Amino acid sequence: MIDSLKHLPHAAGSSSALAEQFTDLAPALTERQAAIESARCLYCYDAPCTRICPSEIDVASFIRNIHDKNINGAAAGILKQNILGGSCARVCPTEILCEDACVRNHDEEGQPVKIGLLQRHALDHASFKTYPFQRAERTGKKIAVVGAGPAGLSCAHRLAMLGNDVVIFEAREKSGGLNEYGIAKYKLTGDFAQREVEFLLSIGGIEVQHGRTLGVNLHLHELHAQYDAVFLGLGLNASRQLGLTGENAPGLMAAVDYIADLRQASDLTALPVPARAIVIGAGNTAIDMAVQLKRLGAQDVTLVYRRGFESMTATHHEQDIAKANLVRIRTWAAPLEVLLDEAGRVRGMRFEETRLDNGRLTGTGAFIEIAAEAVFKAIGQSIDPVGLSDEMAQQITREGDKIHVDSQFRTALTGIYAGGDCIAPGQDLTVQAVQHGKLAAMAIHNDIQFKVEASHG
Repeated sequence: MIDSLKHLPHAAGSSSALAEQFTDLAPALTERQAAIESARCLYCYDAPCTRICPSEIDVASFIRNIHDKNINGAAAGILKQNILGGSCARVCPTEILCEDACVRNHDEEGQPVKIGLLQRHALDHASFKTYPFQRAERTGKKIAVVGAGPAGLSCAHRLAMLGNDVVIFEAREKSGGLNEYGIAKYKLTGDFAQREVEFLLSIGGIEVQHGRTLGVNLHLHELHAQYDAVFLGLGLNASRQLGLTGENAPGLMAAVDYIADLRQASDLTALPVPARAIVIGAGNTAIDMAVQLKRLGAQDVTLVYRRGFESMTATHHEQDIAKANLVRIRTWAAPLEVLLDEAGRVRGMRFEETRLDNGRLTGTGAFIEIAAEAVFKAIGQSIDPVGLSDEMAQQITREGDKIHVDSQFRTALTGIYAGGDCIAPGQDLTVQAVQHGKLAAMAIHNDIQFKVEASHG
């Protein structure tokens, strides 16, 4: 997909200059800073920060361990609840979760404890002599996990801990899912995502097969027949369409495709970078796309959204990052037409200004045109229909464009479970996907054990 942009003028700087643009967005705490910050925690009983954490990390406990210089204890406590706690410490929107719930927001300081940075500090500085988790006695059961993203990896790890053998089937060349291919490069730097995967797999009992795509060279009915249970951690891999003529023209592509190429690029100067770009969307992916284009050297980046700032799903923190990087945000404008040059390539877009009329979004009849050599869609994603195309997969109940599951992550088909971004409801958060995988693993294990006990009863 990125090949369609190679005709564009390259606005990037030198390799070293670009590398500096993709260092950590939030620098790590020093040992002294971590000591000071951990001392600010009030270690609340029934702490609101813990109650709001999607992965149920005991926040007050791990911060107390940091304060007591028990870094390994802090790290082990985090990993027990969230095996991908290192990446979540970097990408989790703590500003609307644990830090927003911190009681120190309401005292004279008015500043929450920096929980995300403290979590990162614990996991970055832990040094375990042996792996902190041991496998239970083998159950003799084997579970298939489809997708090596946060949900699939979390599910596989917990299943392995419980004594089960697991085979993960992953379509891409690397494991990690969103962490490897979809997060802004300045949030998860270097090879952190792969190092975290390697640590997770050290539990043992997990085999990973790459290049296996559900609906192509992997089929649900075969997995259902060959394994004791199947977990679908499919993620959302199909980008939604704008529904406009010219949507497949050179210069218009999905933001996630460009971000994936950016994250895998060994030489950032080799990436095609437009001088002017439009990003359509209102979520964190749209912000990530726009900011990274600016950091790559694009001169003019405009993020366009059909509603107002208050309706954007990107947090205020993310919006502030965009503004700090000189991204222009244009609200109340709906995509109307892709503008093409004589060669059929993108030269801009035409938008209709919008407003709310009795709570309903409507056009005003006023139009604007924005010139650009590239347009990036960040309007959401859905499950790739190919993955659920075989006869058995089509029996899975859907809720909108996602998979319906019960409270134990069971689908409508016995022995098949699902979790992460592909199920409804979901917040499309890495930390929530990790929690889904963990809880689904315990449900799978309990269901398998129940069947074993029933067969002996």
